[in-house]
Amino acid sequence: MNLVNLEQAAKAYHEHVLLDGVSLGVSAGQRIGVVGRNGAGKTTLLAALAGTGDLDSGRATRTRDVTIGYLAQTEPLSGTVAEVAFGSLPEHEWAADARSRAVITALLGGLDFSADVSELSGGERRRTALAALLRRSYDLLLLDEPTNHLDIEAISWLAGYLREYAASYVVVTHDRWFLDAVTEQTWEIADGQVHSYEGGYSAYVLARAERMRLQAAVDARRRNLLRKELAWLRRGPPARTSKPKFRIEAATALIADEPPARDGVELHRLAAARLGKTVIELEHVTAAAGQRVLLDDVSWQLGPGDRIGIVGVNGTGKTTLLRLLAGTLPVPDDGPLRTAGRVVTGITVQLGYLTQEPAPVDPDLRVLEAAERIRSSAHIGKRELSVSQLLDRLGLRSSRQWTRVGDLSGGERRRLQLMLLLLAEPNVLLLDEPTNDLDIDTLTELEDLLDGFPGSVVVVSHDRYFLERVTDRVLALAGNELAFLPGGIDEYLRIRASGQQAAGVAAVPVSAAPGSAPVVSAAQARAGQKELSRLERQISRLADEESRLAAELAASASDYARLIELGEQLRSVERDKSALEERWLVVAEEIGG
Repeated sequence: MNLVNLEQAAKAYHEHVLLDGVSLGVSAGQRIGVVGRNGAGKTTLLAALAGTGDLDSGRATRTRDVTIGYLAQTEPLSGTVAEVAFGSLPEHEWAADARSRAVITALLGGLDFSADVSELSGGERRRTALAALLRRSYDLLLLDEPTNHLDIEAISWLAGYLREYAASYVVVTHDRWFLDAVTEQTWEIADGQVHSYEGGYSAYVLARAERMRLQAAVDARRRNLLRKELAWLRRGPPARTSKPKFRIEAATALIADEPPARDGVELHRLAAARLGKTVIELEHVTAAAGQRVLLDDVSWQLGPGDRIGIVGVNGTGKTTLLRLLAGTLPVPDDGPLRTAGRVVTGITVQLGYLTQEPAPVDPDLRVLEAAERIRSSAHIGKRELSVSQLLDRLGLRSSRQWTRVGDLSGGERRRLQLMLLLLAEPNVLLLDEPTNDLDIDTLTELEDLLDGFPGSVVVVSHDRYFLERVTDRVLALAGNELAFLPGGIDEYLRIRASGQQAAGVAAVPVSAAPGSAPVVSAAQARAGQKELSRLERQISRLADEESRLAAELAASASDYARLIELGEQLRSVERDKSALEERWLVVAEEIGG
């Protein structure tokens, strides 16, 4: 028997139909993820299941005595942290329950229980609302964007909690790693209908791609994009264990001719040509806010073509680091945020900096007008796209391109901000929480655009899937330092779970994980990365020389003396290249790269 049911549910706002005669139910034990574009009706569906949404027609019913816990996207909270989280429950009662203690420790650790929730940050308010919900038991949980404002560590904890304690739940989220981790069925909302797929996000991508492959009239570009997404899931990080284990033949057929998401060697070569040797370097940089030191004597360099992900708990200084790299914080500085040290920026650097808050744009301009004021088209990798094509790819369809900027939603303003950034054709991208307010389809489009970006990229994000998808290396900001993590986000979570600070690579407990990289210091890691970059540039030059000599050999087939000379040169180049490649492997092994 279903716990809740929708029967011929219909809901529309003006001419936009969100639910069109939808009938479905949630039974005991089901764990469902809901996906769809922004504005497709995900929140409307969840509110209808919770009984708090007004339907134009149809009805929502529930089993007698069923208990439902509902976490809305935006929920007015009033009172202190203790009052919201515990209500009138005495401390000795919730403290005596192991489950409640685990929730409070994970979500409210470090918060002042007497603080008024109105004075908390967005992340702290979200944690408080989650704690109030999860310390109780329900037959069904309805969670609308539960990972919003949470850091990677909290998201990982929440996934583990739901798997262990929650009986049934429906979760709306754009966090694809989270969907794969906690769901066993996926609902996709599109054009007023709800399509159901077995499995989490990985299985959903496969089933959706297969369905689209069988429909000849489906748009070819979207089908190709899904093939690339599917190829990533099948070839992605070894730690991704939630890939679908069924329909293997269909998956293999779909991606048989799909190239890797990025041609790393070619992108590095293009980036080096555009940027030269120096991109951005930090030299003994220190930053402090009040009495709290965020960065302490940090030296680090961003090389041409580097794709770096930055992780760390909220408040550790990730945004401050990006502002230092962008040059928006003077060094040294005597303001509230004190800085010291030196930031060196290459003379060829053209910076694109995506901040968390949308940059101001004339609210009376139309979207297309605002974009065309920068330029009418942009080169993304080897492709040239018109402004209208870029807007369409980022989810601003033709009808919205003539909307006033002032009338855009938060997610649409985020898309416009990304659009304006790409139109400027930078060769270095600094992205601060780029996934905020973006739906999964738009995230996939953004990832595809970044695949062809021939420059350096630094991303700060709590979206684990996005970080793993678009970056090659992960750094943790903690203990006032930048620490290189050979094991990526899994290693970061392992360090955090063990209670150690990722203040330097030497603190990483690699001995606890079989097959992990050897322990190296932060200085050794920086030196190793520098040598790897140098070796990669030398290998690239020799590869070009190898290709040139091979072409000359083919053209000199009738000149015996020239053939001998070119053959000796080619063998010399091949020996040098082989030696450099062996050295690269040794250095990469030493630093765990």
